[in-house]
Amino acid sequence: MTIQQLKYIVAIADAGSLNKASEVLYVTQPSLTAAVHDLEAELGIRVFFRTARGVTLTPDGEEFIPYARQLVQQYDAVLDRYAPGGGQKKKFGISTQHYSFVVKSFVEMAKRYDMAAYEFAVRETKTRDVIEDVRLGRSELGILYLSDFNRSALEKLLRAADLSFTRLIGCEAYVYLWAGHPLADRPSLTFEDLAPYPCLAFEQETSGSFYYAEEILSTADYPRLIRANDRATMLNLMVGLNGYTLCSGIICAELNGPDYRAVPFDAGGEAGSSRMEIGYLARKNTLLSPLAEEFLAELRQYLAAEAP
Repeated sequence: MTIQQLKYIVAIADAGSLNKASEVLYVTQPSLTAAVHDLEAELGIRVFFRTARGVTLTPDGEEFIPYARQLVQQYDAVLDRYAPGGGQKKKFGISTQHYSFVVKSFVEMAKRYDMAAYEFAVRETKTRDVIEDVRLGRSELGILYLSDFNRSALEKLLRAADLSFTRLIGCEAYVYLWAGHPLADRPSLTFEDLAPYPCLAFEQETSGSFYYAEEILSTADYPRLIRANDRATMLNLMVGLNGYTLCSGIICAELNGPDYRAVPFDAGGEAGSSRMEIGYLARKNTLLSPLAEEFLAELRQYLAAEAP
């Protein structure tokens, strides 16, 4: 097994086809096919299913790819640090639920670096994709929340993916709405207060979506519910329809604009279930890169200063 074979395998998995991978790598398809065949023969596993539409990972391939990706990333890091001339771009990526404070912290970290020498990625995405991105090595860190309701289901997924969850902050639920909303100046809000207005939720598109929901108390009976798939649309719906969502209360006016409010949510008898624990995911038994550590320091500093 060679590092070149591992690079080929990772590129094919990312591209989803031999043809696309060959274009990215500037390597002929027969050479890629031979590399895959030799590696599979050596390891005694089959990494890819080949179809007319391209390739997909086998169960063995799903398990193998994160290790292959990690070896390639570590090889590139060593080469960049110690090889004469270096020249490899340092890579760092995170995947997160839709948190503006995460993007803000990422921006502050990235501004300190020469973008020509680094390849950064920040992905605001669905809960399941946050977990998959870290499991497969697309992102070094993932940011999401746990609660009394989703903890058991998500921790089971994290164990299966060999990922750890590290707490960053605990917070109560807040109602997030625009400043012109009829309820924006209330000292606190209940479900009864919110009943006439549409609840906004990020679309998850997966079975068991209650457990993957980004919004706390996802199983409550919302008479009006609208799903969106990005933060900008969510903000537009707040203004256009007087919609609201339940969030951590940690909002970034610099990125979302100053026209939104976070009002404390009064859960009544469900108070215990309205508490969120926001943290980061990482692969177990893997040292975090200096970039990851710097990002987390920036994020912790922001949370300490801005959390309600």
